[in-house]
Amino acid sequence: MTDRVYFVIDMKSFFASVECAERGLDAMKTNMVVADGERGSGTICLAVSPSMKALGVRNRCRLYEIPQNIDYIIAPPRMKKYIDYASEIYAIYLKYISKNDIHVYSIDECILDVTDYLKYYKTTAKPFAQKLMKEIWDKLGIPSTVGIGSNMYLAKIALDITAKYSPDRIGWLNEEKFIKTLWNHRPLTDFWQISDGTVDRLRKYGIFDMEGIAKCDEETLYREFGVNAELLIDHAWGRESCLMSDIKNYKSHSKSISSSQILPCNYTFEEARIVMKEMVQNGCYDLANQNYATQLIHIYISYGDRKGESDKGSQRLSVVTNLYSIIGKECDDLFCKVADRKKLIRQIGYCFDNLVPENDERYDFFTNFDNVKREKIKTKAVLEVKDKYGKNAILKGLDYEEKATQRERNLSIGGHKSGEKN
Repeated sequence: MTDRVYFVIDMKSFFASVECAERGLDAMKTNMVVADGERGSGTICLAVSPSMKALGVRNRCRLYEIPQNIDYIIAPPRMKKYIDYASEIYAIYLKYISKNDIHVYSIDECILDVTDYLKYYKTTAKPFAQKLMKEIWDKLGIPSTVGIGSNMYLAKIALDITAKYSPDRIGWLNEEKFIKTLWNHRPLTDFWQISDGTVDRLRKYGIFDMEGIAKCDEETLYREFGVNAELLIDHAWGRESCLMSDIKNYKSHSKSISSSQILPCNYTFEEARIVMKEMVQNGCYDLANQNYATQLIHIYISYGDRKGESDKGSQRLSVVTNLYSIIGKECDDLFCKVADRKKLIRQIGYCFDNLVPENDERYDFFTNFDNVKREKIKTKAVLEVKDKYGKNAILKGLDYEEKATQRERNLSIGGHKSGEKN
């Protein structure tokens, strides 16, 4: 396959950089922390500026972990503002590149296939990358980093590992350079899609770097990792067969709706049970709003007393539905069955799996279809009111319990404050 040219462009400390830009400050020189200070010193910092990182402050730390001798600005999260900036950055890409050659990897990171555009603009990869970086900086005040690669994997590795050591914040890799410069790079977890668990499994065979994977007997790797060994081996050699067209044409075989939240403090069993009911109710609204139904539910519970302790459970329903009267009871029964009542709970989540179109709903012989019809009419009315007047326009008494969280979450994006006033 002929080498192509990919960019992976990442906005440096995006949330913190936006807050700096909004204040007319240089994101590379300003000590900025994005965190919800109202939650106390134990709140997680969503982002810290590059200058904070240079002082040894790690991303996703807690406020109390920042050394007291560092002066910094703390900004509450404004997710709506960050989405607006991300949209403007995407618009800059669209000035030069078709949307068919852009994949939004996350709110602050995009993959671009620039192969055909280099010839069109009569340029080479690095000057083109610098042009995009400069325009993002000049227009928005957001610093960026770029990985350039002969395939998407190498572009991602060039971003994650190589660019951070480059004065111009640009890294470049092809297969030959990857083998020459990164085969012995450690730790392996620096490489995309290699987890701590994978590292532990490789350690059994005395493998600690990419060269070790590349030179390992393939039969051993397939025995240990199954079909995933193929990707591991390809990446060890810097190979990647996936093209932008493959991403654009991908269709998921199954669909699900899920949500989770880290609670503001450790909750008792009954307090967490209230929040789970709220979340499941909201999930059923999502199902109805998207015209889906489910028969399979999962829940997840993580405890706050001992790090790493968790419980989970699944339940297959006897019907296929999106009605809260049915799903809510099943989830509550599952929560009561799975959760340890003696432990404090810090994180909970649910997933409605294997979704089907709403018109494929199935009910059993004992179903009262008059009740089904009434509940669907009520749900539709609630969704219409929420869509017109806001998610908090209609609430249940449950949402006013002392430890309930849905009212606040209705004003957030991705579990964080949107920055918009109530």
